[in-house]
Amino acid sequence: MEMVYHEEDNPYENTHYASVRSGESKICSDEDRKVAAAELGIKRYRLAAVILGLLCMLQAALIIFLLISLFSERDEFKRTNLDVEAGFKTLTEERDDLKRKLNNLAQEGWEYFRGSFYYISSTRKTWQQSRDDCLQKGADLVIINSKEEQDFTRKFEKRLWIGLTDSKTELKWKWVDGTPLTKSYWDSGEPNDINGEDCVEIRFFDPEKSWNDNNCLTELNWICEMKVRP
Repeated sequence: MEMVYHEEDNPYENTHYASVRSGESKICSDEDRKVAAAELGIKRYRLAAVILGLLCMLQAALIIFLLISLFSERDEFKRTNLDVEAGFKTLTEERDDLKRKLNNLAQEGWEYFRGSFYYISSTRKTWQQSRDDCLQKGADLVIINSKEEQDFTRKFEKRLWIGLTDSKTELKWKWVDGTPLTKSYWDSGEPNDINGEDCVEIRFFDPEKSWNDNNCLTELNWICEMKVRP
């Protein structure tokens, strides 16, 4: 009797086939993992390249910023240096000009005292004529601001017009620069305004209080003051 074998009835063949299929699946799975790993590596490489590129751009921007700041500071330093040199040159010129003026004033008979030059006239004029002469010299009748200046003006031992008057408003004494009188050195009984005495002179030399009001048309010597510092 002839026996007939069916394919499913061959256990060895089925086992071999299953092993082949399992091996093929394993090979495919390994290849997929390799492909996935390769793709992941490529993605990581690209990400690293992007980050590196960004860092390079950031570094380049930082370098450009630092260079711009450096050049700006250099230009500012140059401008400041030029300004300082110009200021120094101006101060030097002003100093030299002041020296020339001081020398000229000294030669013309002006006397220096505490920031001002003083000129004592050798002729006599009215108060307004005396002031006009001071103004022509670039000065004005003296304004006495301290006891030391009062003592200085008395040492010349001359009757001298000073820059004090109440000609605009009676009894409101003002200096020629428009400031009101605050500290005074009137002689006893002065001012008395006899016969319209609206201008002030230094009349006495020994006492500290030496001022006297006098008629502005009286002809006296006078004292000019030219300030050379505030």
